Amino acid sequence: MRLVSTLLAATLGCALAASALAQQITGAGATFPYPIYSKWSDTYSKQTGVKLNYQSIGSGGGIAQIKAATVVFGASDAPLPPDQLKEIGLAQFPMVIGGVVPVVNLQGIQPGQLRFTGPMLANIYLGNIKKWNDPAIAAANPGVTLPDQAITVVHRSDGSGTTFNWVNYLSKISPEWKEKVGEGTSVSWPAGVGGKGNEGVAEYVNRIKGSIGYVEYAYVLQNKMIYGLVQNQAGNFIKPDIASFQAAAASADWSKTQDFYLILTNAPGAQAYPVTAATFILMYKQPKGCRGQQAALAFFKWALENGQQEAEQLDYVPLPPSLAQQIEAYWQAQIH
Repeated sequence: MRLVSTLLAATLGCALAASALAQQITGAGATFPYPIYSKWSDTYSKQTGVKLNYQSIGSGGGIAQIKAATVVFGASDAPLPPDQLKEIGLAQFPMVIGGVVPVVNLQGIQPGQLRFTGPMLANIYLGNIKKWNDPAIAAANPGVTLPDQAITVVHRSDGSGTTFNWVNYLSKISPEWKEKVGEGTSVSWPAGVGGKGNEGVAEYVNRIKGSIGYVEYAYVLQNKMIYGLVQNQAGNFIKPDIASFQAAAASADWSKTQDFYLILTNAPGAQAYPVTAATFILMYKQPKGCRGQQAALAFFKWALENGQQEAEQLDYVPLPPSLAQQIEAYWQAQIH
């Protein structure tokens, strides 16, 4: 009799939890996609009554929370390798594509006026280039008046997929960076001050004269920041925008990946922006206890099929229909 009562209580508890989750989906992680997730949540809630409760805490936090099964999904701009996903029992798929952009606080400099090469950015973040009128910066910016001002480097202080893509790019173009610092969601920074989230980096750069940081492009627009152009593989200095992100994404062949494990930095193409990145969702293949898997998948399905115009409005690259179909087929095969 006691066993029956226990089972009934557990069933009732799951039913109540399922009812609550039907009205709210919990997720946590990357700050990179927070602007579009927030927009989608608002639109979806008005249409369905189901709300997305998303904590913008950084990719490292999102990975930790999904591992701990405290949220229905985690979000990360650093994709997990297939062997790690298998070990934990997770599925992974992309949602949108954007770009990581160098931003500065320099008097007299206009958005898009300053040009950066990859090695130059690496040397700034290594602390090798210390002033804005350094000969290397001046050589890439003829005709631009550069101040005799110290550079303050701003980086992320939390585990970050934005950082992962930034330092992944620097590792690809700078042997010294690769040897001394390397890549990951967190690294041992040689110089600078740390801000939490894209929001924190944007706030520091806007506040500190002579600073440089890196943020997702939506934060550039929201905070009206001064951004720089970055030289790509073809030698062109590329403006970050939806067209250059799409040009970088065009080289991606997702059909050849396992669990959509793909990094887009330093992509080929004359107009490809070199620090383009996808942002990913992490979910358990088998629900952990009473979870809102299906409610979350319904939200993501709606976002892929109906939310892409809103993504473009915030300068994210919508996933092409063919990739959306691959993702939905992946759900059917992997998530139960």
